[in-house]
Amino acid sequence: MVVLNRIYTKTGDDGTTALGSGERRPKYDLRISAYGTVDETNAAIGVVRLHLGEARDLDAMLGRIQNDLFDLGADLAVPQREGKAERLRVLSSQVERLERDIDALNEHLAPLTSFVLPGGTPAAAYLHLARTVCRRAERIMVELAASPEEPVSGAAIQYMNRLSDFLFVASRAMNDNGAADVLWVPGQNR
Repeated sequence: MVVLNRIYTKTGDDGTTALGSGERRPKYDLRISAYGTVDETNAAIGVVRLHLGEARDLDAMLGRIQNDLFDLGADLAVPQREGKAERLRVLSSQVERLERDIDALNEHLAPLTSFVLPGGTPAAAYLHLARTVCRRAERIMVELAASPEEPVSGAAIQYMNRLSDFLFVASRAMNDNGAADVLWVPGQNR
């Protein structure tokens, strides 16, 4: 259990921050950027949830995702090291649950005939925004994982990849199951 009695500690005033392991890193460190961008994704999803109206099933899915994103942030905040006790890690079962949720939402969607522009309902537009932040987090995580001394869980990367798919499908669901999608018309304004 995390207990936060004091919000400001002044320990970051020198431009560093602590990982969950206690190790200090510069605030511009790629690992810090990775879990910071996961946090941005979570915040964007929080905004989405304000615009869902009666979409209770989707709201419940997004609530589970927000909790998973805290798990993912904790996973990234404590690099996996040989001989160290295991901490909280994202599991493949969390990725599989996302896949089931994608399938359930996708089942009701109109077929796509073009790429979809971000827009439509406010919820759909914010879901697209969350999707783009999620994609950025995934890119940073993949870049971090490319460094041999910076392990990143494969399940964590898979989770972010599936999450961006989920957010896309959810945006279409919030656009009257795709009927109100704003479609790209190539070269329309030439």
